[in-house]
Amino acid sequence: MYGRSASQLLKEQASCESGQLAVFNNEAFDQVIKECGEHHLQLESLFRKLMEKNVDIQTTRNGGEHLGAFIHHHSLLRNKRCLMAYTQNRAEIIRSLRWQLGPVLPQEIKAKLSYSEEVYFVNHSAAMESYMSEMDIDLTVDMVPPKSRSVRVKVLDDIGEVCVGDHSISLTKHSLHSLSRTDAEPFISQGLMEEVSE
Repeated sequence: MYGRSASQLLKEQASCESGQLAVFNNEAFDQVIKECGEHHLQLESLFRKLMEKNVDIQTTRNGGEHLGAFIHHHSLLRNKRCLMAYTQNRAEIIRSLRWQLGPVLPQEIKAKLSYSEEVYFVNHSAAMESYMSEMDIDLTVDMVPPKSRSVRVKVLDDIGEVCVGDHSISLTKHSLHSLSRTDAEPFISQGLMEEVSE
């Protein structure tokens, strides 16, 4: 039945928690594109019939061909709107993931993306990195204004030797450190450290 696959895509999207991605539904997406092609072919066929009958398409409002063309045209537009809403919503979530998780996505999130979405994420990350390096500013640090410049952190996983400022420190599992927010924020967002209250 026409229109079911498009509404299925939107229902899947709506059933997810806000900011979360479901696995990209290739089957339903391809089915909607196939339906769009079928509507387009039907529309062309009906227009050809109307042209053969020398009917003015702009002024004629009666007849089966005219109503059929109207239905196929609006079905085609509806499917396109559904596809655009589905991809736009997913693109917004993907952009927000870049801000939350950094330039590398965890494997469980990557598995939910289509190939095009993975390319989009990489290109979006590259554009952000290029802008931040050109402006010499890290926009991903301090998403919430800090109360102090330094933060006390607990290392959750062995990270190894890391250069912070003008010296290097060893970040071993369960060790506590006082670092500048700028140095600690990337590790906190990756889940390698957690902020501890003093």
